[in-house]
Amino acid sequence: MFDCQSCGACCSVYRVSFYWGECDDAPGGQVPAALTLPVSPHLRCMAGTQARPVRCVALQGEVGRQVSCGIYAKRASTCREVQAGDAQCLRARQAWGLSLTPERLPPG
Repeated sequence: MFDCQSCGACCSVYRVSFYWGECDDAPGGQVPAALTLPVSPHLRCMAGTQARPVRCVALQGEVGRQVSCGIYAKRASTCREVQAGDAQCLRARQAWGLSLTPERLPPG
């Protein structure tokens, strides 16, 4: 199994764009608007993911070693959709030169 807290590659490869209504300046939104930038009239992105080198402003720690998301409970739907080991995850890991083989958990 891949451990997202020792990776963070997806937060440092992709532009994280999503519908503006997910931000906390819209009714029912929860993504901190102060951490986003406009992409179009209907889309925003997480600051830091719109340019190169990519690094989401909410990512804390060192990619490939130990990371966490500073807004995990309030992250955008785009972030929630990426799953450890899916195609997007593997492409991001490859871009960072990280192993594409899942880590094995020690016998319990």
